[in-house]
Amino acid sequence: MRVTLLGTGASAGVPMIGGVDGAGDWGDCDPAEPRNRRTRSSIVIQCDQRLLVDTSPDMRTQLLECRVPRVDAVLFTHAHADHITGIDDVRILNRLVKRPLEAFATQKTLDEVMRRFAYAFKPWDPPHFFRPVLNAVPVEAGATVEIAGMSVRLFNQNHGRVDTLGLRVGAFGYSTDVVKLDEAALSVLEGVDTWVVGCFLRSAAHWTHADLGQVMRWVERLRPRRTVLTHMGTEMDWAWMQANLPAGIEAGYDGLVLDVPD
Repeated sequence: MRVTLLGTGASAGVPMIGGVDGAGDWGDCDPAEPRNRRTRSSIVIQCDQRLLVDTSPDMRTQLLECRVPRVDAVLFTHAHADHITGIDDVRILNRLVKRPLEAFATQKTLDEVMRRFAYAFKPWDPPHFFRPVLNAVPVEAGATVEIAGMSVRLFNQNHGRVDTLGLRVGAFGYSTDVVKLDEAALSVLEGVDTWVVGCFLRSAAHWTHADLGQVMRWVERLRPRRTVLTHMGTEMDWAWMQANLPAGIEAGYDGLVLDVPD
């Protein structure tokens, strides 16, 4: 299995809009280090087919930069803007596969995405794609579903005021936008080899996102061979993480490709 980290940044990206000269607010991140430049979080999981997890506002650029030629299905972890607002570029993905794409999410997430992008879920009038065309497929946390030829185990994650979907495919786990994991979620992740997990801050707790201390406590419990951080804010400088993260935990970066054993 191959997993490509399309984007590893938090909702505002790194750098954030602003800065003294308008070139961006980098916070603690060194702008001279290219791995500190982060687009919004998303991944592609590839076995025989490709599953796109979330359609970030940076999706077009991400797919081009990472040389992803097509995807076969989409899964939405939740309906926050940084995870769905690239949806219009799905029409090009439709053209590549010559069909609507299935979009998997909880009913609550689908309801919100369909409210904001109703046109993307209208019936397809073949053969052309002048708009994105998605077929909604409701799923629930706790279920195992077949998506793009892969068996995907879904689990619930607490993200402050809302819940998100985490997922596991074989030896790979993905947990973006999470601040708390319950025992049911941790049990799904038991024995995971490679875990990509959101880590917004390094030095302070946050009410919607895990900080580094929380991630390290989860890692102590789960003991994955490889833990890769994503959804990182401007406090998470690449060089600092290289120097200070313990063995087995590393900073992800846009375009990083993970080969996960079967």
